Amino acid sequence: MREIKSIITGIVLSIPVQKDEAVSIGQEVVIIESMKMAIPIESHLAGKVENIKVKVGDFVNEDDVLLTIV
Repeated sequence: MREIKSIITGIVLSIPVQKDEAVSIGQEVVIIESMKMAIPIESHLAGKVENIKVKVGDFVNEDDVLLTIV
């Protein structure tokens, strides 16, 4: 199991991927609002979304797991 983690503290604004969706390196997988800015979190892995650990509106800290890729 490989993890995509948050690089910043903030609130999950959107999740433009779904479970079982194929993702590529550099693809935006979660958008986090921090200091009134939308910060895209890009995948550093290629594969399929196994599990999404957050939902829109969740508060996340830096290094929290956002989703897992297989």
